[in-house]
Amino acid sequence: MTVLFWILGVLAVPTLLFVLWLAWVFLKELFNPSPDEDAEETEAAEAAQAAERLGLLPAERQNTDLAAPLPAEWTGVLAAVRGGDWLPAAGLLASIGRDWERRSWAAYLLAECAAEEDAWLLAWEGERRDDPDAAVVRARSTVILAWKLRGGQKAQYTTGEQFDAFHRTLAGAREEVARAAALNPDDPTPYVAEIWVALGLGYPNARMDKLWEEITARAPHHYEAHFAALQYWCAKWRGSERQAREFAGRAAAGAPLGSLLTALPLIAHFEHDDSEDTEADNTPEMLARVEAALADAAAADPSHPRLPELRHLLAFYLHLQDRNEAALEQFKLVDGYVHALPWRYRNDKAGYYCRVRNTVVREVAAQAAPAAA
Repeated sequence: MTVLFWILGVLAVPTLLFVLWLAWVFLKELFNPSPDEDAEETEAAEAAQAAERLGLLPAERQNTDLAAPLPAEWTGVLAAVRGGDWLPAAGLLASIGRDWERRSWAAYLLAECAAEEDAWLLAWEGERRDDPDAAVVRARSTVILAWKLRGGQKAQYTTGEQFDAFHRTLAGAREEVARAAALNPDDPTPYVAEIWVALGLGYPNARMDKLWEEITARAPHHYEAHFAALQYWCAKWRGSERQAREFAGRAAAGAPLGSLLTALPLIAHFEHDDSEDTEADNTPEMLARVEAALADAAAADPSHPRLPELRHLLAFYLHLQDRNEAALEQFKLVDGYVHALPWRYRNDKAGYYCRVRNTVVREVAAQAAPAAA
C-alpha cells in the first residue's frame, strides 16, 4: 500500500505543476492583456472620444425606449395620463383627427401607459361610454398587455401559464378591436392592432389576407401597419423568408416616395440574414435598396413619426456598405434614441449602437486623415 501511495504521489506532481502553470497563464492574461487587446481598447476609447467631440452621446445617455424624441405636447399628455388625467389624451387624439399614421402612434403610446395602469382610461370610458378614441386605446392596450403577459423569451423559455394568459388576453382583445372598429369605421388603427393578435394566435394566411384588405382599404401606405404585417410574414412567426421578401418588395414598389416603405425590404433582409460577413449586404440588390431608402427619406415629411426608424436602418446598412460618411450623417440625425432596428433586438442596445456608430466615426476620421496630409 505504501508503494501504491508513493506511485500516486509521483504521478500527481506533474498534474499539479500543469495546473499551476495554467493558473499562471490565466492570471497573466487577466492582468496583462495581450498587445492586440490593449490596442483594441485604446482604439475604442479614441473612437468614443471622437464621437463625443462631434456632439454624439455615450451609451449611458441614449434613450432606450424611443427611436426619436416625442413632440413636447405628446410628452405632456403622457405625463398627464400617468398622473390620472385623461382629458389631455382625449384632446390629443381629437386634434390628430384622420392623420392615421400619427393616430396609431399616439394611440400606441397611450395604450402602453394603460397596460401599466388603466385607472385614467377607466375614468375616460366611464365619462364617455362610446368614445371611439377611448375604445381604440383600450383595444391597443389589451393587445400590449397580452404580449407583456407572454414575456419576451423564446417559446421554449415561456411557461404554460404565460402562454395561457397570453392567448386568453389576445382572444379578449379581438372583441375590443371589433368594438373600436365599429365606433370609427374609417379608422385603420384597430385593424393595425389586430395584426399582433393574428401573429400571436396564429391566424391562417387567408385570414391575415382579409385583415390586410381592411387596412389597405383605409390606409394603403400605412407604415406601422406594413411593419407589423411584415413581422407576421417572417419565417420566425407565421410566414417564410420568401413570403416576407415578396410582401416587402410589393409594398415598396407600389408606395409613393416619402411613404418610408422602402424600409421594408431592408427589414426583411435583416430579419433573415444569418451570415457572419457583409457579402450579403453588398449585393447589387442591397445597394439599390439603400439608394431607394435614401431617396425615400429625403422626400418624406421631416415630422413623419417613423422617419427616424428608417434613418437608423440607413445608418447601419450604409456602414456595412463602407459608405461611412453617409452613415455618419444618419447617425447625427438620430443620436440619443436607440429603440429601433437593428439595435433593439440586442440586450445592450445602447452599447451596440455606440460601438457601430463609433466605428463609423473612426473610419470617417481615417479617410479624412490622408486628405488633410
